[in-house]
Amino acid sequence: MNHRGTRVLRLDALARVEGEAALYLRVEGDTVAETRLRIYEPPRFFEAFLTGRGHTEPPDITARICGICPVAYQMSACRAIEDACGVTVGGSLAELRRLLYCGEWIESHTLHIYLLHAPDFLGRPDVVALARHQRSAVERGLRIKQTGNAILEQLGGRPIHPVNVRVGGFYRTPEREELRPLAERLRQAREDAVETVRWVAAFDFPDAVCDHDLFALSDPGCYAIDSGTPAVMAARRQSPMLHEFPLAEFEQHVEEAQVPHSTARTTTLDGRRYLTGPLARYAINGRWLHPVAAEVARDAGLGDPLTGAVCDNPFRSIVVRAVEVVQAIEEALRIIGGYERPPRPVVEVTPRQAVGTGATEAPRGLLYHRYALSEDGTLTGARIIPPTAQNQTAIEEDVRKTVQARLETAGPAADDEELTHLCERAIRNHDPCISCAAHFLDMTVQRT
Repeated sequence: MNHRGTRVLRLDALARVEGEAALYLRVEGDTVAETRLRIYEPPRFFEAFLTGRGHTEPPDITARICGICPVAYQMSACRAIEDACGVTVGGSLAELRRLLYCGEWIESHTLHIYLLHAPDFLGRPDVVALARHQRSAVERGLRIKQTGNAILEQLGGRPIHPVNVRVGGFYRTPEREELRPLAERLRQAREDAVETVRWVAAFDFPDAVCDHDLFALSDPGCYAIDSGTPAVMAARRQSPMLHEFPLAEFEQHVEEAQVPHSTARTTTLDGRRYLTGPLARYAINGRWLHPVAAEVARDAGLGDPLTGAVCDNPFRSIVVRAVEVVQAIEEALRIIGGYERPPRPVVEVTPRQAVGTGATEAPRGLLYHRYALSEDGTLTGARIIPPTAQNQTAIEEDVRKTVQARLETAGPAADDEELTHLCERAIRNHDPCISCAAHFLDMTVQRT
């Protein structure tokens, strides 16, 4: 076996990610020569079959893009349509939308932390094996996730692909008394969420630094979830200043390109590789964390977010996600505590010929929608740029750097099985949501 020659690792299907993808990695001697994250699912054509639909239809259609974060697609779609029609949804309706989004953050982040990511750090192949050894921890995760699902069911009508969301608001809004049971569940979930931060903060994290530009919505005064202005923090972070631009200029800065090895488009931000998601949100919005979330972040070793601390180790993204669960719970409790039922469940949205944009922070990162409408409200064009596609090149670079560091440390002692495991871990740091399915790993290795 000549480890000084060429080694090709092919991971034909990645385990514990949402969807279908593969990884190709070529090593020349002790140098990683090529890394390709190959998303091989066929195109789903959502942008194409949105064209010709009415302006009220995108929230229900785009929710089907993802069964894990349908609210993100619904909220971004609503914002884009309302922007085109010159409508702003505020007051209690906006707060209810934010509460619904908090429910999705809680359930989606918790699913990733406990079912998909934690087994990597604890030497277990999956959550079933993890439950045999840490049953109480897994049960804690399920309790938190069920709380998020309860919010989605209460406000959305059901926990998956909610049916109560519409352009302009909701079909029905709850009475104040209907939200009280949610508040009690959230208070119990807060204890579990704080314990989750302590649990994941104690994991053994490999040394790693991501050197991508960080990209997230910025909404001064609050931790951006369902609204904000696109903001960029440069990779070197030599200056605390952020570069912001209007959402209407998004496609002037974010450029999509097709690559031969993937059905998903890759993107660059002003010509540079970038990362969106929890690490970017924490760096850009950390100073606006709720005091409880900020305290647990400090205790977890993430630095003081109130003074601009940045977490740049992608393996510690699981800790940031756990902090964001605490943040979402605190935000949900705030909204419920101050809720007054709006006089009407919806703001009238009259169509007009225009182009509108909308963006929100899906659990995995910034999600962008753009729609063009005709005078009668028919969609004449659609553009959707999801976070996983935006993160593809950053994931490839993180895999390359992780494997390269191991080769420099271990040399020929780093066998293919170990490198394969490292590759999977580096990918799962970013919780890629490729569609809505899970597959087991089938790997073949070719050596030259």
